Amino acid sequence: MTEEQRAAPRQRVLKGGKIVINDGFSTFQCTVRNLSETGARLKVTSIIGIPDTFELVMDDGRKHACTTAWKTATEIGVKFG
Repeated sequence: MTEEQRAAPRQRVLKGGKIVINDGFSTFQCTVRNLSETGARLKVTSIIGIPDTFELVMDDGRKHACTTAWKTATEIGVKFG
């Protein structure tokens, strides 16, 4: 088992959100699968068209500037800030 490498522990969540790019003109629906003070894991239909930096707007109104840390075909790990 590997040790936790994140700066803050993540909590498992299931929250809706949007990836916002182009000053709000383009959005991608996503599901926030886990969340911490410093980042999140997002589930998306496809990563195609999603840049490495974007704004995450959660359904509860929280907003985060995000930078991609890793990605697979349907998931993106992001750092906030």
